[in-house]
Amino acid sequence: MCFPVSAPTGEEGRALNARGRRVMRSRATSVVALALVLSGGSVLGAEEPAKALRLTPLTGMEPAAPFSVATPDRSTLALEDLRGKVVLLNFWATWCEPCLEEMPALARVEQTYRERGLAVVALSVDREGASVVIPFVKRHALTFPVGLDPRQAVAHLYRVWALPSTIVVSRTGAALFSAQGPREWDGPAGHALFEALLKPDA
Repeated sequence: MCFPVSAPTGEEGRALNARGRRVMRSRATSVVALALVLSGGSVLGAEEPAKALRLTPLTGMEPAAPFSVATPDRSTLALEDLRGKVVLLNFWATWCEPCLEEMPALARVEQTYRERGLAVVALSVDREGASVVIPFVKRHALTFPVGLDPRQAVAHLYRVWALPSTIVVSRTGAALFSAQGPREWDGPAGHALFEALLKPDA
């Protein structure tokens, strides 16, 4: 896991890394309490695989924060355009090694579940924007949509404090789970999670 999203150096970087670790420990203690307020039908059957993936349950009662960002090819990527799909919203950066390690798993689940309604969206928080993201996307042959968040405006909306971070959004646009750090999205628990969330009545 990378602390923080903007990769400062020196004393600032060390202080923020220490703060991030304290926040991570604090948030871990809240998982059980938050699980009690999960919305019912939209996550039915998803609780156990979510626990296995060490996902933090969100309320599932409020819509995910809307956003619209530019893409490396100068088109627009908006969350609203993905309504009706389960969205795996991933925040990453080209300098983040754990992000790079997680990318293949994201690509595999996107290919597996794309036709059933899963959308993987990767928002880069690189300050340099397209100049560093375009070569990265080409080098790793990424097939899922990539957006640019160089000022970290969307990352702040979602309270991203470490990379990679992922938000799971339901078909109705509700934020269901969050993850700080890489996950094995294409492992058994990941497949069980998506199978539950992609059911027609979910």
